[in-house]
Amino acid sequence: MTAEKETTVQAIRTGQPDATESDQDITQSILNSVSADAFDEWYQDRKFVENIRNGTAYFNGPSDIKPPDRQSPSSLLQCHRKKFYNELNAPAEEEDPRGIFWIGSRFEEEVALPFLREAVAGADEYVTNSLWVDFTVQTEAGEVQIRGETDPVIVDPDSKPKVLTEIKSKKSVADLEAPSSHHRAQAHAYMYGLSQEYDRQLTDALIIYGGRTNLNIQPFHITFDPVFWRQTVLDWAAEHTSYRLRDELPPADPEHDWECTFCSYRERCGKGSSEYEDIGASGFLPGVATYPRSEVTEYLDAHDGAKLTPTLAHHYPELATRYQVLDWHCVACSTAFAWDDPEWDGEPATPPLCTECKESGTPAPLRAPSPEQQASKRGGLDG
Repeated sequence: MTAEKETTVQAIRTGQPDATESDQDITQSILNSVSADAFDEWYQDRKFVENIRNGTAYFNGPSDIKPPDRQSPSSLLQCHRKKFYNELNAPAEEEDPRGIFWIGSRFEEEVALPFLREAVAGADEYVTNSLWVDFTVQTEAGEVQIRGETDPVIVDPDSKPKVLTEIKSKKSVADLEAPSSHHRAQAHAYMYGLSQEYDRQLTDALIIYGGRTNLNIQPFHITFDPVFWRQTVLDWAAEHTSYRLRDELPPADPEHDWECTFCSYRERCGKGSSEYEDIGASGFLPGVATYPRSEVTEYLDAHDGAKLTPTLAHHYPELATRYQVLDWHCVACSTAFAWDDPEWDGEPATPPLCTECKESGTPAPLRAPSPEQQASKRGGLDG
């Protein structure tokens, strides 16, 4: 019996169909197509197309640098430094938690909104998806503009707001005893803005937390507090506006210490594991390899003259064929080397050594230009 016939007979005995070489190639192609990189590329392409279809193509790419005197309700009372980095499009050191964002959106649209419409709103009440606010308010730093889009609002038959809602998702709501100050500030900005827009006093809001694990909720009723609004929220807005106007790096002042652990700028700030601290918003940190590929390409595409660090070129070698790469420089003799000239395993903790200094018996490490030097080579700071 030939080997081919023997394989066929064995397949019949075991109940398995006879797989041809072409079938095996197709199967292997399918298996090879399922990978983390393939999923990331598919998801990014999908969001890109969705944004165009939804008329929000401005989400495809880095955000425009906002004027110093413009604030968003959702960012009020954030860490000043984190907001400063974000506003100036500093390269993020990790991906956005898009899964959390996605679940939060689904919870609002498919759970909270139907609940409000079907079980909360009365016969003469309606629930809008959202309302827009855009107003200016006087502060110690001058006029500040606050603009943003609310979550669902319960309105009367004339579409005038009666009760504002803020929908937030958390892993669990079991231990929640009060809403966060961030969310109170956000709700206050919306209540103030809607009161101005509709010429009526909107003083009631519901901050509704939804648990991502069990889909249960914990609502909190808050009322507009003019002292909190003026002395906490607007004072914060004035302070942040002043930092932006002076182009001064603000202090790191999160409400909770644990926020630093999840911050996308912790290495740049000085709260991470690297040697850096108090770095401005421009440029990549040499020796830091945690930048996601999407953040790297977005930053390079948005900043003329920006280059990869040697560390990132080793981490993403395919990008080194599309973008320019910074040279290494010896910390002792200042000799320059191409990013791929010294032999190196790509481990940031052990940078390559200068071959010239090594030959003279005084080995010295190579380093890439600092963020400040990178900006100087491009002719100034970004933004």
